[in-house]
Amino acid sequence: MSKRIIKDTVKKHIPQRHLSSIRIMYRIGMETIYGIKRTGLINIAIIAAIAAILTIFGSLFRTSFSLSSFVNTLGDAFEVSVYIKQNADPLYISSRIREIEHVKKTSIITKEQAWEDMNRDIDVSGMENPLPDTLHVTVDDPTNIMAVCENIKKLSGIESMSYAQDVAKKLQTITTVFNTVTIFVLIAVAMLTIIIINCTIQLVIQSRKDEIEIMRLMGVSNWYIKMPLILQGAIYGFLGAVFSLIPLNTVQNALVKLHNFLNVVQIDYAMNIVVFTIFVMAIFFSAGGSLLSIKKHLQV
Repeated sequence: MSKRIIKDTVKKHIPQRHLSSIRIMYRIGMETIYGIKRTGLINIAIIAAIAAILTIFGSLFRTSFSLSSFVNTLGDAFEVSVYIKQNADPLYISSRIREIEHVKKTSIITKEQAWEDMNRDIDVSGMENPLPDTLHVTVDDPTNIMAVCENIKKLSGIESMSYAQDVAKKLQTITTVFNTVTIFVLIAVAMLTIIIINCTIQLVIQSRKDEIEIMRLMGVSNWYIKMPLILQGAIYGFLGAVFSLIPLNTVQNALVKLHNFLNVVQIDYAMNIVVFTIFVMAIFFSAGGSLLSIKKHLQV
């Protein structure tokens, strides 16, 4: 059976409206490819620039997951020790503390238990037990330790408290700074991607100005003119995201080795989230940059 007969047979089984839609989609796809070919070697520079800025963002975003794991692991070692006054009820105070936001759990160390533990290490027989009842309070996140302590101070029956204040402050500062930097980089990624795509699509529009004007005079719909340009931007973003995965894989492997060396549990789905976010951002920002350029330089 010849190709012509096969083609005609296939056409008969496809509704006319669907066949027309397929033709339009095919033409849009060809126009998109044609636009990319016209850009020439500049395509390499565009994709490389997008890949570079996505790599920076992806590396910071992936590292933030590891930093969160490190902070949480260190946080498990930090407990707030709350010393209870002699006449206060530790069970009642423990229940009140558990009501405080960010408190994960509490455990009571009675003065008798603490005294027995001390006797195992030091012979203090014959002395009266001077130790108070103690509550060990675990916080859901080390960065919330100071806020929890401020709320505990407001409760009656509290003698004093102790915790690694300096370490908690440093952890909070590091986490805050890192998250802030990541947000700023995200904004920079969006702006740079849009600017790069905007300039590129502007060149494409200028090179096809006469052709686009002819299509408009022929009554070609606006979306038919716009769609190849938007798709061209989206393809740049997609390819930039693909190439950014190469250096990101190196970052991922280095972080995995660091997690294993420090025996810190890592978030299994961290890299999946990073990859998904990068592709969504790249395509969305690139297509958005194309659309902005069309609105600015093409009155359709």
